[in-house]
Amino acid sequence: MANTITPLIAGNWKMNGLIKPGLAQIDALTKLTARKRGLKADILLCLPFTMLPAACAQLRRNRVAVGGQDCHAAPSGAHTGDISAEMLADVGCKYVICGHSERRADHHETDKAVRRKAEAAHRAGLTAIICVGETLEQREAGEAERVVGAQLTGSLPRSSSSTDTVVAYEPVWAIGTGMTPTADDVAAMHDYIRARLRRRLHQEGAKVRILYGGSVKPDNAAELLSVANVNGALVGGASLKATDFFGIIEAAS
Repeated sequence: MANTITPLIAGNWKMNGLIKPGLAQIDALTKLTARKRGLKADILLCLPFTMLPAACAQLRRNRVAVGGQDCHAAPSGAHTGDISAEMLADVGCKYVICGHSERRADHHETDKAVRRKAEAAHRAGLTAIICVGETLEQREAGEAERVVGAQLTGSLPRSSSSTDTVVAYEPVWAIGTGMTPTADDVAAMHDYIRARLRRRLHQEGAKVRILYGGSVKPDNAAELLSVANVNGALVGGASLKATDFFGIIEAAS
């Protein structure tokens, strides 16, 4: 990781976590972080909507930030079942994930839709974590960079800066499968993303954090986090258990 960029270790709980046991894991995580000196990473938990108010209250004076997993582009209105970025900010969230591969696939979210959600996050004072990544078929066809480049172009608001935007690279074929690309593969894609960000955002593009996501675990985190232009991780299943997630946080220090 670049020494000038503070790493971000973000946990995405997805559709997991009931309030009582979930808060117990969060409490265990905060105790682990409090006992460990010298942790360098910013820490984030992106939780189900049902857990957000209680988690934000529990973590109000803690170094662990809270984020949402999605938001609607509009600030309010007749959108049954949706949550606005303003609502996330209202309960105490600081971040929101936009365009996770599961949202793009399951809910057919386009790059334009993702960009509008990121713009909504910025409007509400949240940091948008914009996700990009290719499928196995696209990688095997030699189209990984083309796909990721198009997603960046279409999903990233032109007003983005390093203070309100994070990019997460998730090779779709590695999410939850136990498969991970090689360190060289990760380096090549993160270098490519950095170059695209520099062209798009100029000086700010050099400072935007680029996270790696895709079967990140305590036993592979150190290798992945040591790759150039990897400025943290977006962690799925391993973030559900405090000890596992803390192992990844330690690897970033």
